[in-house]
Amino acid sequence: MKSEPDCYSWDRLKQDKITAWDDVRNYQARNNMMAMKRGDLAFFYHSNVGKEIVGIMEIAREHYPDPEDESGKFVLVDVKYKTPLKTPVTLSDIKAHPKLQEIKLIRQSRLSVMPVSQEEWAIICRMGDL
Repeated sequence: MKSEPDCYSWDRLKQDKITAWDDVRNYQARNNMMAMKRGDLAFFYHSNVGKEIVGIMEIAREHYPDPEDESGKFVLVDVKYKTPLKTPVTLSDIKAHPKLQEIKLIRQSRLSVMPVSQEEWAIICRMGDL
């Protein structure tokens, strides 16, 4: 899950402990959020500034209607702070890894919420010294 750090940062989530993941206005990203289950884990990726995975969040509440969406088509999920990566994993690191060439972060770079395979998850966790 991506956020611009000047809008909502990993440090802010650490401070807040839990937040609604809002402002998603893409149908594919929405569908990815709707597939999330309570207890699922997600990477927190700083987009635009930093371009790196900095931590892991846990889905605290499954999708529910976004009250700011007048169309009624978009949803929120609540996420909670779980653990930082000991070493942030940069987009450059991901692009350089031979087993991450098909990751959605590279293939669909504008998508803000995307699935990660179990293999991709394990590789990124190792890269982040977890």
